[in-house]
Amino acid sequence: MKITIRDANTQDIGAIVDFQMEMALETEDLKLDRDILTKGVNSVLSDNNRARYFIAEADSMAVGMLMITYEWSDWRNGWVWWIQSVYTKPGFRKMGIYKLLYDHIKGLVNASDNIRGIRLYVDKRNVPAQKVYESLGMSGEHYTTYEWMK
Repeated sequence: MKITIRDANTQDIGAIVDFQMEMALETEDLKLDRDILTKGVNSVLSDNNRARYFIAEADSMAVGMLMITYEWSDWRNGWVWWIQSVYTKPGFRKMGIYKLLYDHIKGLVNASDNIRGIRLYVDKRNVPAQKVYESLGMSGEHYTTYEWMK
């Protein structure tokens, strides 16, 4: 089976919303509001200055995704891409789909003079994901992320 990585488009909205709903429930036991989520996904797909989705596709079917957001680093005088919303459909896990998505993103970063690196955050309890990220050369030793949400 050949997996391809591509930018998401408006035809992917249903898959992206479904993936986000499933991911939130699976990783954080959180049920998202589908209407709010759909508006949020539409906002990204209509303006990729907000964020950018990438789709992993097998036989013309979306089987995985990730989203990147952008952070300006004055220390590096360039952009840092944050990987968020990583999801692979259960029947397609352990097939290297996240690695393909990550390698695609890393290739775009390496090809750009204005993007300095990649970051992500992961739930402390999600040890399997942490092991995957470490296997790809990412390090969780430098920062701890804190948040406040309204």
